[in-house]
Amino acid sequence: MVPEADATIDSGGAKQDAFSRGQVATGFERLTVFQTVAKFKMCFAVCFAATFAGATDGYQIGINGNIIANPGFVKQFATATTAAGEPALSAPVLSAIGTIQSVGQIIGMTTMPFLATRYGRKAAMYALWFVLLCSVTCEAVAKRWQVWFVAKLFSGIGVGSLQFITPTYVTEVAPTRVRGFLLMMYNFWFSVGNTFAPVALQVMSTYAPNEFRIPIYTQYAQIGLMLIIYLIIPESPMWCASRDLEDRAKRNLRVLYRGVTDFDVDYQYQVLAQTVTHEKEEAILNRHTKWYSIFKGQHLRRTIASTWALTAQQVLGLTLFYTYSSYFFKTAGIADPFAVTCLTNGIQLVIIWIVAASVDYVGRRNICCGGLTIMLVAVTLIGILGVVKETAASNKLLVFFSCIYIVGLQCSGSTGWGFVGELSSQSLRPYTAGFAAAISCVGGVIMNVLVPYMLNPTAWNWGLKTAFFYTGIGAPAAVGAWFIIPEPKGLSAAELDELFENKVKAWRFSKTKTALQRQLEITAA
Repeated sequence: MVPEADATIDSGGAKQDAFSRGQVATGFERLTVFQTVAKFKMCFAVCFAATFAGATDGYQIGINGNIIANPGFVKQFATATTAAGEPALSAPVLSAIGTIQSVGQIIGMTTMPFLATRYGRKAAMYALWFVLLCSVTCEAVAKRWQVWFVAKLFSGIGVGSLQFITPTYVTEVAPTRVRGFLLMMYNFWFSVGNTFAPVALQVMSTYAPNEFRIPIYTQYAQIGLMLIIYLIIPESPMWCASRDLEDRAKRNLRVLYRGVTDFDVDYQYQVLAQTVTHEKEEAILNRHTKWYSIFKGQHLRRTIASTWALTAQQVLGLTLFYTYSSYFFKTAGIADPFAVTCLTNGIQLVIIWIVAASVDYVGRRNICCGGLTIMLVAVTLIGILGVVKETAASNKLLVFFSCIYIVGLQCSGSTGWGFVGELSSQSLRPYTAGFAAAISCVGGVIMNVLVPYMLNPTAWNWGLKTAFFYTGIGAPAAVGAWFIIPEPKGLSAAELDELFENKVKAWRFSKTKTALQRQLEITAA
């Protein structure tokens, strides 16, 4: 049957206006967050499971940045010696290892969208899973830094693919009312993986400093769980609708909405099909039918908005405080850098849950832009510590300011990965998401080259003053976010299309009523 809420809609102009814009009421728009979760338990569980793959993403990146401070790793892959005659990794090797992962991410983000568009979201998931398997295997057998280098290339390709396909899938599958929470879960699992990486290395450094491979072996369990999840979850019905695979779309809708008593699969497919049809008509009218249309007109604006938060993080010190966190604290004079890294990782898990719990109520924009502003203030304060005498008190302040930074990082990061999937149009979503994430990784490539030189005592040796570098280049990004990033809370893909097509200012998205919202108001009156 057609949902009751839609059955009372009049046949006047409001409904027709919404329909002409690709917007069709599902009948579930007035459900609260908790009612949505209770009603769509299976769909919620599928999206939650899909985000679990983020743990492998976080663990891979956490291992890459923190293992370079592990005694056993340094001994195995040493390319230089310190003044005291101890084995060490030279700055060029550190840069190469850090940079190649970001290069791999860019490769994955710019190539896998074509696979995901042509063959489906699950095909891309299987492909990235295989690449990650190759990465872990290379890490497990590497005896020379060149093999580790290849492993990090595979890791980057797999992780980069994962970083765009997960938000894309969740955006297309999740109920609109709880889409924000489920997108935040990707960053939660990412942070869980990133937390366990230094924890595992800390344990090994204490009890078996030369056994650095054991944390690497544990990744086989992670990718094993990933495969099980990818085998179980259904293909995106929205992708099926975009390829005119009606029977397959309806079959997957029945899986996702199993147990929903008033769910009409034919009607709900019409909702998807109308969004797809409207976007195709607009694309033909504006000659935006090719993948590179993401760099034209309002699609360019959507690409910039999609990548802004993640790119801003790069110029506000993400690589310094995330990828090279333990190395940074070690060169700054902290006696136990792994412990500080674990502390900041623990804080970020708490912040993510707070963000996830509130994002479908208060929205994404203010949390994200506020987070970027906090990051700017924190790096400035840390830079100031670099020009004062190092004392026990200054080290405590460093830890405190780093914790403040992590709060801002998680506010902007959790929402930022959501923007990658949410702000793009349905027809171009894989390309927009992939290239938006790739743009941020270009910054990662540059920073992974520079940061080891900034920190390495045998190179530039900037120490804490490195933070001033990020203050200078990050300030425009933090300020610009308030003018570029819109609010997508509670909006369907078709409603976002309308706001972008009408060139609504980013700060007015939450105040501008869409055709569907006007229709629902008339219905409720």
